[in-house]
This record gives sequence, C-alpha cells and structure tokens, in this order.
Amino acid sequence: MGGIALRGEWGMGEGMARDVPRQTRYDAVIIGSGPNGLAAALTLAREGLGVLVVEAYGVPGGGTRTAELTLPGYLHDVCSAVHPMALVSPFFRGMRLEEEGLEWVHPEVVLAHPLDGGRAAVMHRGVEETAAGLGEDGKAWLGVFGRLRDSLPGMWDDLLGPLPVMPRHPIGMMRFGRNAVRSAAGLVGSVFRTEGARALFGGNAAHSVLPLEKPLTAAVGVALGLAGQTTGWPVARGGSGAIAGAMVRRLEKLGGEVVCGWRVETLGELPAASAYLFDTGPGQMASICGGRLPGGYVERLKRFRYGPGVFKLDMALSGPIPWANAECRRAGTVHVGGGFEEIAASERRCWGEGVDGKPFVLVAQQSVCDGSRAPEGKHTAWAYCHVPSGSVEDHAEAVLGQMERFAPGFRDTVLATHAMGPGDYERYNANNAGGDIVGGVMDAWQLYTRPVARWNPWTTPAADVFLCSSSTPPGPGVHGMCGWHAGKTVLRRVFGKGPSAW
Repeated sequence: MGGIALRGEWGMGEGMARDVPRQTRYDAVIIGSGPNGLAAALTLAREGLGVLVVEAYGVPGGGTRTAELTLPGYLHDVCSAVHPMALVSPFFRGMRLEEEGLEWVHPEVVLAHPLDGGRAAVMHRGVEETAAGLGEDGKAWLGVFGRLRDSLPGMWDDLLGPLPVMPRHPIGMMRFGRNAVRSAAGLVGSVFRTEGARALFGGNAAHSVLPLEKPLTAAVGVALGLAGQTTGWPVARGGSGAIAGAMVRRLEKLGGEVVCGWRVETLGELPAASAYLFDTGPGQMASICGGRLPGGYVERLKRFRYGPGVFKLDMALSGPIPWANAECRRAGTVHVGGGFEEIAASERRCWGEGVDGKPFVLVAQQSVCDGSRAPEGKHTAWAYCHVPSGSVEDHAEAVLGQMERFAPGFRDTVLATHAMGPGDYERYNANNAGGDIVGGVMDAWQLYTRPVARWNPWTTPAADVFLCSSSTPPGPGVHGMCGWHAGKTVLRRVFGKGPSAW
C-alpha cells in the first residue's frame, strides 16, 4: 500500500474570515447549510421571502462537500457520495437544479455485491434485468419489486412525506408496506433462497444502520432497491459539493444569502427574523435557543437516541480497483461483506461488540463514471463501515482487508489514504453525534417521531423556531425533503401562505 496516510483533516475548517449579512432583519434565518437547510431556504425564497443561511464552516454543504483529502487532483466526497434518493425526491424533481449546472452521472451498473469465489450479485437500473441475473430467485425478486415499480413515481410523495395517515397513493403504499414492515432477516429468510439475492437485499437493508433482525429494516432495503432499479444511484459530476453549489446558486438568484464561517452559539447573535430553522441536531438547536424552548420539551429532546458511528477511508488509487468479478468493476457502488449472515453479524456488532476482521464495507468508486475525480488514468475510492458510537479504534486494516478479499492486488493500487472515525465526523459536523451520520436511530419508534412525538415534527413549542434536519422525517439522505416539509410548515404557520405549484 502507498506510503501516505492522513487522519481527520478535511481542509475546510473554521478560522476563515466570515462574511457579514447584508441586512439586520430577514423573514427567515436558517442555521446550517446542508441539503435540508438549503432546501428550506429555497422553499421560502421561492415565495419572495428574505432568507439568510448561516454556516459554521468556510464553504456550504453539510453532508455534501468535496475536498482533496489525499493527493492534489483527487476529489473525495467528505460525507455523502452516491445519491439514491436524489432523483426520486419531489423537492429535487421540482427544483430542477440541472439548470444551475448540476449533472447527475450514472455508472453502467448501479450496485454490485461480490461473493467469494469471484461471483457477484448485481443490481441494474431495471427490475427485470436485475431479476434475470438472480437465477432461481429471479421470480421472487420480481415479486418484491415488480408491482411496486408500477406504483411510481407518485408513491415517493407518500414515502418521503410525514407519517402517511391518509396516503395519496394507498394501493402503492399497501404494496410497499406488505414487505416494508418486516425485518430484513425475516424477509430474506422467507422470500429468497440463493446467496446472491439474500446478500443483495441485505446489503441495501444494512443502510438502516440497525441490526437486520429489527422491524422495518426491510423498508430500507425495499426503498433503496426500488430507487436503484428505476432512477438509479447517481453521483454528482465533480463531487457531491456540486449539489450544494447548485442549490446556493439558485438561492442567490432568488435573493437569498449564505454566510459562511459563523458558528452560531446563541439565538441572540443572529439578525432578527420571523422564523428560525435549524438544520442541526436536536441538542444543538436546544443549546442555541437557550430558554426559548420549554424545559419539558428540552428534556424530551435529550432522550433522542443516536446510533453507531462510521469509520471511512478515502483512497487515491493508481488504477481501477481490481475486483475479481468483472461486474464489480462497472458498478458505482459495491457492497463488500459476503453473504447475508456475515452482513447481519457485522451490523449487530457495531451496536456494542465492535468490529472484527470482516466488517460490512460500503464502497463508492465514483471515478468509474466521473473522470473529473482523479488525474487521467487514476481513480478514487470511498469506503466505510459501521462502528460503535464514539469508537476511537483505527479500522483501516479491516476495511482494506475486506476489499482485498474480493479484489486481490487492491492494496498495491493505493497511493494514499485519508481516514475519518466517529470523533473526526463529530468534530467536522456536530450533527454527527458519536459519528452517527443518519441523524439518529431509525427504528420503529424513532423513524416518524423524530425528534419527539409531535403532530408536526418540524415545529417546536416556540412559534418561531423550527427543525429541518435529518433528525426529522423522512430522515437521512440527500433528498432535501426534511427542509422542504419544514419550509412549507413555516410558510403556512408564520406567513399564512402555501407554496406555489412547482
């Protein structure tokens, strides 16, 4: 392996001279410039309201930033890399950020899951094509995903909305719920027989960051699989930072402002506004608001639960990853973790026991479809595994070992690495408590009661304070829907108007 190893330096910290707001009063101030904060700002600015976004770091983006973390000329996504929910998001569909220069790039293969012996299960952008490669489980795969596909795209409006008490697409939601309410282990055990189909579904479900025996983990596997087999899992050309860049450009055209390098400590230091929206964790919101929020509500926020953290390696490579299976070389995303039982064991261990030599590793190789990520002929790799909250162990060897297992000779391609563990991620963004990158546990209780059980989860007891982060429904992912729902709530409650039609 190459001789350069870096740890926890992302090249975009504080200390830069901050901008100054142009005004002393705004209609709305948003704290945090992740995709949800920017989505909330765009929702409001689109209605002609004066909007200010305040960001602690020197550049906007939150979970959508890109930096040269290893060597000059190698562009690495600091957090999110592949975006399954972006093209199904009603917010992104309506905002049409392609007009601001954002370009989505699709790999030839959506997802590959290598297995021992040079085999792999493959997910294509087409349910039939995927099913055709799963042998005797092809019919069962069609049974899970085929009829659901026929309920799109409208069903995404319900799935990415608040708790769908009265869904607008009830038949589609009934089809989705039939499998989604189950555990991934239960679905796999009763529906699939082959190692490939079981592993392919299990890897998708593991994005829930929950033990796969838990209820609703199948929902994540179904939703991600459905997105991949219809609209794909694209990357943003030039890096995930291009998403934030396009959102900021649109916001500025609408008259909004973004001020970077300003870490907000108290609500009183901000300009006056009719509404304050927090693209932060619940704890940070409570701390900044001080006594503005009732004590009882703050106590409920303190009971909000965070889950495991992540350990991530970014790598500069001398060439493409030499996967033993050729389909893996064409995939934008590769799930590295063997069969379903091995994946499930890894996802149980990260809740307390720690990481052994075979963690489930999520790999993105954006440079297979986006040549701008590395110098000509060179490549990048982005890989992470789930680890116990706050873990301080270096899991680089475990990650590299799993990749070498399915790509013999991989270590020889590594020119430089950059590692970030739970502590690095929390210092990078306080929303990532203990290294949790999904904004809090997404189990059966906390999925829709994020951050507390309220009829409208984006509101607080303070009439001018709102939460718009991934700690609200529908949760994590680059889809902007948490911010869109919060923005629409502010329009109705504070300004007495609904959003204009897209």
